[in-house]
Amino acid sequence: MTEQSIHLKRGKDAPVRRFHPWIFSGAIYQQSPNLQDGDWVNVLSDKDEFLGLGHYHAGSIAVKIVSFTPVEDIQDLWVHKIARAWELRQQLNFTDTNAFRLIHGEGDGCPGLIIDVYQDVFVFQAHTIGMFRNREAIVNALKIVFGDLLKAVYDKSKETLPPNFAANCQNDYVFGTATVPYDIQENGVKFSVNWITGQKTGFFLDQRDNRALLAHYAKDKHILNTFCYSGGFSMYALKAGAASVVSLDASAKAIDLVNANISLNKLGKKKHEAIVGETLPFLKNNQDEFDIIILDPPAFAKSISTKHKALQGYQKINQLAIQQIKKNGLIFTYSCSQVITRELFLNMLVAAGIAAGREIQVIHQMTQAPDHPINLFHPESNYLKGFVLRVI
Repeated sequence: MTEQSIHLKRGKDAPVRRFHPWIFSGAIYQQSPNLQDGDWVNVLSDKDEFLGLGHYHAGSIAVKIVSFTPVEDIQDLWVHKIARAWELRQQLNFTDTNAFRLIHGEGDGCPGLIIDVYQDVFVFQAHTIGMFRNREAIVNALKIVFGDLLKAVYDKSKETLPPNFAANCQNDYVFGTATVPYDIQENGVKFSVNWITGQKTGFFLDQRDNRALLAHYAKDKHILNTFCYSGGFSMYALKAGAASVVSLDASAKAIDLVNANISLNKLGKKKHEAIVGETLPFLKNNQDEFDIIILDPPAFAKSISTKHKALQGYQKINQLAIQQIKKNGLIFTYSCSQVITRELFLNMLVAAGIAAGREIQVIHQMTQAPDHPINLFHPESNYLKGFVLRVI
């Protein structure tokens, strides 16, 4: 399929033989001349054994492997990948839900590719140049697998590609068209999604099961939803019979989305208050008012170099929430930072609890929804950590 290749140094082939899809530049001793970012490349051992096929990129992670077996036809490869991913989502047997993640990067054997489905509109997001350069073949595969179920494909890769490359890219429909905002349904709760102006691909699908868990505890409770974005947790809580919900976000645009979803679900505004504001000052001024507090901030750490500062940020908001919540209250706390491991996050919570001086029980441990599968051989794909804390 391609004659281009890289050879690994002796002894550096162990990770890829264990199906880890990343090849670091330090493991390479020889490569084809004039390799360009996004080129297909064969990964070979020092003895010329085939180890994998992937996309090349000049940098710390030099190759991201898409197939561990030889590939004869790239179009067939994408059809196989997408059909296999669709098979899993059907197996998950969602109830009253028409929005889900179809391709979750390494979790679905497609490093650098995200595809989210909003009813019949598919949002394509390439995080690598290789995936972007394969966009046409991937969209063709979507057409083959989904047929008439596919109305449109919107490419939203500009924000996630390397800046120099992204300068020549534009977000746009690459197949069909659709009018936004678009109404979707998740566990019977309705949401208005705009993939053109919204964060990520338009909605945070990874918290679906955790929102449902909140609904289990929400009846007759006073709830604070911080960093609320479009109010996912808030809608579930109100539908489940919460006594009151405060949705808090620093972005006025996010609060507009919350109010739109309140109207869409016909929930009325008597039990709900949407506030533009920062979490720390709000928490400081509201002691013993909430039975449940949700802390779902954006990724505080996007690289290893910012990890320590991020942990300090997580500790501040969690310590304050622990101090301010009602007796026997619940805190749903999350980190979506890939570089913050579950162990680091839990250790941070221990420090926050000690500093707050209250007894705490962990009653649930959470992760991303199952349509964001974790590759067993790529622990980095387990990015979402969550705990439900009972503060005594």
